[in-house]
Amino acid sequence: MVIVPQPPVATAHPERRWEPRLYPGTLATTGRVRSDLRTDLARLTGLGGDLVETVVLCASEMFANAVEHPRSGEADGRVIRTLAVHTAPGAGSVLRLSVIDDGARGTRPLVPRQRTAGEWWEAERGRGLLLVEHTAADWGARPVLDFPFCAGLDTVTWAEFALPVPARAEPGR
Repeated sequence: MVIVPQPPVATAHPERRWEPRLYPGTLATTGRVRSDLRTDLARLTGLGGDLVETVVLCASEMFANAVEHPRSGEADGRVIRTLAVHTAPGAGSVLRLSVIDDGARGTRPLVPRQRTAGEWWEAERGRGLLLVEHTAADWGARPVLDFPFCAGLDTVTWAEFALPVPARAEPGR
């Protein structure tokens, strides 16, 4: 039997990771988070404006949660945003947005409990992760892995978005 090596199969979206971005844990930084994300997403060709705005909306909500609930919102708090494109088996290429916080004040991010229509009407808060749940293809939260360079970090909240077939990361940008 002869074994012939096969060239890698080309995908519409090559695997790609952007440099993680570190932000101070203040709500005043949210505009910079959105601007930086738009800059990073501009490196994907063929990405529609609606998808860009959806990803930016989710990032805003995830960042606000990371500042509001865990220690990231305290003095010297920090939030890390990561962005990657990967191929999901049977699902094509996926954009994964992650927000990493400094540690819990007791709870992990959750979609709010069921509310009555009146409670939703009166509520001033608690819709952020609900927006993420309804606009992302998938989302979740998990503990940060225990590595020395991750000291002090606690929770990764992530959201995934299916990429259109023609979108691809431009090399060298």
